[in-house]
Amino acid sequence: MLGTAFPAARLLLVEQPGPWGRAGLRESKFDPATALALERHANSAGVRVQAIRRPGRSPKAVLRSWAFADCRDGHESLRWGQFDADAELLELPLDGTVGTLDHEPLYLVCAHSKHDTCCALRGRPLAEAMHQARAGRVWECSHLGGDRFAANVLVLPAGLLYGRVLPFAVQEFVAAAEADEVVGGLLRGRVGLPPVAQAALGFAYEHLALRKRTALHVVSVSLSENGLASVRLDGPHGLVDVTVRIEKVAADGLTCANPRPNQYLAYRPVGVVPVEA
Repeated sequence: MLGTAFPAARLLLVEQPGPWGRAGLRESKFDPATALALERHANSAGVRVQAIRRPGRSPKAVLRSWAFADCRDGHESLRWGQFDADAELLELPLDGTVGTLDHEPLYLVCAHSKHDTCCALRGRPLAEAMHQARAGRVWECSHLGGDRFAANVLVLPAGLLYGRVLPFAVQEFVAAAEADEVVGGLLRGRVGLPPVAQAALGFAYEHLALRKRTALHVVSVSLSENGLASVRLDGPHGLVDVTVRIEKVAADGLTCANPRPNQYLAYRPVGVVPVEA
C-alpha cells in the first residue's frame, strides 16, 4: 500500500448529508453548479475538496459544517466553521486564516459506495465502530483513492492515510493516532508528498523502530533512470538515505467496480543507509 496517498496537502471538508453520486459533492443535494465552481477554485489553490457526513442516519442540520485541514510538515492545523447557503463557501479564504482551531485528531473514513462498493461494505462498519470509540471525531467521507485498500482512514491534520483498518482494532488505532504515532503495518502514506517519499517514510519508521510521526522529515527526493529513487530523511539517527524501487505491476480487480486486467506502480523500499558526514 505504500506510496498511495493523494498529492494534495490541504483539504476543504464540506458537510453534505444524504447520498453522494460517483462525483461526490457535485452529485449530491449540494447545488451542482456551486460544487463545480468550488472544486475548480480549490484545485487552483492546491486544495482538495472532500464531502463529509456523520456516520449513520442523522437529521438534516440547520447549519452545516466546513473544515480546512493543512497537513504540510510544520503547518499542521485544523479549523472549523459553519455555513447555511452552499454559495457561502465560494467566499471562504482557502489559506487557513479563518475558522475555529481544533487541536484533536479527526478521522475521515471513506464510505463512498457510488464510487466503489468496497468502500461502503468495509468503510461504514468501521466508521460506526470508530464513532462508538470517539463520538464526534469521526466522519464518513467521499473518495480517498485506493478502493482496493478499504477500509481507508485519513487522520487529520497529521495527513496520514491508512488502509485495511479493521473495526475490532479501533481502540488500538485511535490510541496510536492520538499519541501522534504511526501505525506502520496499515500505512499507505502521508498526503502531499511524492509517492517515493511516502514509501521511504513508511519503510524508515519500521526499520529504524520509530513510532512518533514527527521523528522523520523528508529532506530531498532524487529519481534515477533505472527505476530507482533515493529519498533523504532527517531523523534521530541523523540523515539517512532510503532507496525505493519503482515497478509496474500487472493486476486484476484493482477495485470492486473494475474487475478487468489493469496495472499500477508499486513503490518498494529496498534499503536504508546513514549519510556519512
